[in-house]
Amino acid sequence: MLDKTDFASWQQRIRLYCRGKENGVNILKSIDEGPFQMGTFQETLAEGTEVGPHLGPERPRVYSDLSPKDKERYNADIRATNILLQGLTKDIYSLINHYTDLKDIWDNVKMLLEGSELTKEDRESQLYDDF
Repeated sequence: MLDKTDFASWQQRIRLYCRGKENGVNILKSIDEGPFQMGTFQETLAEGTEVGPHLGPERPRVYSDLSPKDKERYNADIRATNILLQGLTKDIYSLINHYTDLKDIWDNVKMLLEGSELTKEDRESQLYDDF
């Protein structure tokens, strides 16, 4: 479970846990690079002559269009989101539950708990002044 005072440790534990899961490399890609993009698909209607094949209209790809490797990456997005959401406290979850993209969830949790660079500098200055 997330300890609000120690995001760095929690982040390290989550990443280690993900790495140990089946398809861990793709789970970590989901966190670092964002979700798998389905893209579009263009079916071959008929084999062409010397010009090339006759292609149909482009349409959004669906799960059944994906290669086994792409299906693994797509499934890793879902698994990674579940892992991350289960590791959050209720109050943090309630702040980010409207995000569906794992990278957005990760970045917003980090921002909530670590703050921006400016916030870090302010905190550092305050600690220095207090000392």
